[in-house]
Amino acid sequence: MTGSMEESNFSSLRVMVVDDSKTIRRTAETLLKKAGCQVVTADDGFEALSRIVDHKPDIIFVDIMMPRLDGYQTCALIKNNRMFKSTPVVMLSSKDGLFDKARGKIVGSEQYLTKPFTKKELLDAISRHAGTQTKE
Repeated sequence: MTGSMEESNFSSLRVMVVDDSKTIRRTAETLLKKAGCQVVTADDGFEALSRIVDHKPDIIFVDIMMPRLDGYQTCALIKNNRMFKSTPVVMLSSKDGLFDKARGKIVGSEQYLTKPFTKKELLDAISRHAGTQTKE
């Protein structure tokens, strides 16, 4: 690690990436770990909900299109839980539609990123939503 300013901002952050695509999970995990984040992954909404309690992430990236429990349902369940309602959720989707973005807002997501995302987009989302958060 180089210890740059960027890395030190993210070194204590716990980030969860929820996506049914192994490639997307691995890509995000690699980019985030290089920035110093602690990363937890889940391949669907059910796995995410069981892991969120143990890992208490500072920010959660959720794919919209997933089997069993989609990203909207997952986000709504997170936001309806009093322990995690203030945890920022960023929706991930390969679609860039206005309807999808609006629906993401309705279920409580803080931001919407279109795949494929860049390292800069991931880190900017973290800086914007979790970088300045203080733990209760």
